[in-house]
Amino acid sequence: MACIEARGLRKTFGTTVALDGVDLRVNDGRILGIVGPNGAGKTTALNAILGLTSFDGELKVLGRDPWSARDELMRDVCFIADVAVLPRWIRVSQLLDYMGGVHPRFNRSKAEAFLAKTAIKRTSKVRQLSKGMVAQLHLALIMAIDAKLLVLDEPTLGLDILYRKQFYDSLLNDYFDRTRTIVVTTHQVDEIQDVLTDLMFIDRGRIVLDCSMEEFESRYLEMMVNPEQLAAARELKPIHERSVFGRSVLLFDSIERERAAALGEVRRPSIADVFVAVMGNQAPASSGVAR
Repeated sequence: MACIEARGLRKTFGTTVALDGVDLRVNDGRILGIVGPNGAGKTTALNAILGLTSFDGELKVLGRDPWSARDELMRDVCFIADVAVLPRWIRVSQLLDYMGGVHPRFNRSKAEAFLAKTAIKRTSKVRQLSKGMVAQLHLALIMAIDAKLLVLDEPTLGLDILYRKQFYDSLLNDYFDRTRTIVVTTHQVDEIQDVLTDLMFIDRGRIVLDCSMEEFESRYLEMMVNPEQLAAARELKPIHERSVFGRSVLLFDSIERERAAALGEVRRPSIADVFVAVMGNQAPASSGVAR
């Protein structure tokens, strides 16, 4: 079943087109990564999904219109923004009490179990915690809610690599159970390459790539070639080329692996490398900048 389904989703801010006829389907139990440059429309798309902005076109989230049925929808949806908004004056224990009082699906024992794996003290105030600890606290609160959809907008922004790894490890091992759906936007795309089940590139309000990670890995490949093989490799029409330590690295879309292997060293490309290639092949924007 579709957790999120959109047809002709469009959003404008004056003369600026933020979403330009987006068609989207995210099935239950998937982890979708949405990648795009600043101003591509990622946050606007998430706001529409969360019922935080009106839109034109059709959009259903868990079978509901998020704009007209937001109160009902929020019982089944959790959201972590790029800045963890928690009251700085509140103590961790008070925050757990508060969540237990306001959210009927909050399981305090689950939150306590997650926090037990951290260095966060129940007596500490939020303002006494590091950025990494605040992210851990926020995740503990969210993971303790029995939600069907989790939306993450740059959830590890500003965190060091250790906390980022811990965040995604916890997400996979302690939260994701193949029935819940997760939608995440991030600029640190290579860190989530092995986390995602599906991938989407968005640029100037339009989807320019939409595929499963299985399709991504079978469709794209990189080849590192020596100078004497470069001409032959270029005849295979790569979508991008760059130089690394004096050797050329060519990126291909839908090419036989055997043909490429005969000319150079074949390897799996990163999401970032494919993103650069796909974005570089897009036509220049004609008007407006999305949000």
